[in-house]
Amino acid sequence: MRQRFTSRFDFTRRNRHVLWNRLPLAATLIVLAAACGGAAGGEGDSVASDKAAGGSDQQPPVAPRLGPDGTPIRVERVTVGGVPISVEIADTRGLRERGLMNRDSLPADYGMLFVYPDELIRSFWMRNTRIPLDIAFIDRNGSIINVEQMQPQTDDNTLSAGPAMYALEMSLGWFEANGVGKGDRLEF
Repeated sequence: MRQRFTSRFDFTRRNRHVLWNRLPLAATLIVLAAACGGAAGGEGDSVASDKAAGGSDQQPPVAPRLGPDGTPIRVERVTVGGVPISVEIADTRGLRERGLMNRDSLPADYGMLFVYPDELIRSFWMRNTRIPLDIAFIDRNGSIINVEQMQPQTDDNTLSAGPAMYALEMSLGWFEANGVGKGDRLEF
């Protein structure tokens, strides 16, 4: 049975229990992120001394991004055309709809992998997306079908050249700079 809501206030009032049930999860994630971000003993100093001694060049951990439902977005390491990258996995409708909207930048070798349950012609636009992006459309076998460039803040549609099960968004120029293109493979 579907509920009808007469206003946004009505929806919030009727579903207040849903919002309150998610509050402990959000609070736990914030506390966990704060705990990971600054251990006692000056974590920042040890990172700097590791670099000086030729150690790891890794960045300190950051709080996980949250999806529309408040759950952390999964980040995976994959390779595309033999180049290792980190990608946020957009495998739900909510994550795919939001994509990379409202962000000002992406870290180097970092993007978003859109995962679909079926292979169809795909269409993307850049509404509320502030950064220019490259997009690679990928078939069910992991082969890149086509790579396109997309400019920010536009409703122009960018289409896959054939049925695609995946789409990979990276910073504008990433594919060309890394020699990755049509026929190269995405490997999980």
